[in-house]
Amino acid sequence: MQPAPDLPAWLRAELPYHRRSTEIAGRTITFVDHGPEDAQPVLLVHGNPTWSYLWRKVIGMLDGATLRIIAPDLPGFGTSDKPRRASAHQLDMHIGTVSTLLEQLGLRAPITVGQDWGGPIACGVGERVGAAGLVIGNTAVLKPARPFRPKGFHRFSHMPVVSDAVFRGLLFPVPIMDRVQGDRRSIGFKEKLAYAWPFLRPLDRAGALGLARMVPNGEHHPSTAVMDRVGAWVESFEGPAALVWARRDPILGRGLRRHSDALPQATVRECDAGHFSQEEVPELWAAAIREVAEALP
Repeated sequence: MQPAPDLPAWLRAELPYHRRSTEIAGRTITFVDHGPEDAQPVLLVHGNPTWSYLWRKVIGMLDGATLRIIAPDLPGFGTSDKPRRASAHQLDMHIGTVSTLLEQLGLRAPITVGQDWGGPIACGVGERVGAAGLVIGNTAVLKPARPFRPKGFHRFSHMPVVSDAVFRGLLFPVPIMDRVQGDRRSIGFKEKLAYAWPFLRPLDRAGALGLARMVPNGEHHPSTAVMDRVGAWVESFEGPAALVWARRDPILGRGLRRHSDALPQATVRECDAGHFSQEEVPELWAAAIREVAEALP
């Protein structure tokens, strides 16, 4: 383990927590490691097109809790190494990377927390290394509904040439992240700059396109079998759980009923935020994590 690369001063002020790096499968992976080493681990997994910066407010609100927060930058995001081919981004790869990180740290049975693609990745990690508790929000962690009906955003990501040009050339979808928020001011100029900063070079921008293409669109898509397996694990999970669900999310806002049915023991915090609810209601995420931690034996 090594210290993570330095952040610019303006970002370090926003994300002041201890950051480390390690090598996994030939890639440098960076992560926040905050809290006592012997405390209950909490794994925070971001989605598309974010990085561990997304969790900064939640981490701050967990100060004082006896928890060890691990918040990785997935390959292709934040200050982790960035594969230059979108096809490098496979769900199993991301699950394996985060699972290996926990194994290197000697951590098992974390409270797994995820939103957007962070949900299935966190749950996939739980399926591999165990999970003491589960907190998810505005995600899709269950077996894909049949017939497959990918949204326009995901269909667009498969268009030859033009999708590459838009995702890489225009840093899509970072410039429009505010449009999926309940309060568009929650992702203003400063936040967009922070989400754009890891992608200064167009060659480093394959991550957002790769994760968009990870959405299963048929039985033979590489993510389909993985999502079926992860979904079965979620449906069998009996530990403490919580859902944080934002109604004003145009992407995944309608998924609450299906997930609450699959996790009947989960407490539900529903709110009027948008997709990146950590920016709008971090206190709900922090409360859900504390609640699950307090419910552990």
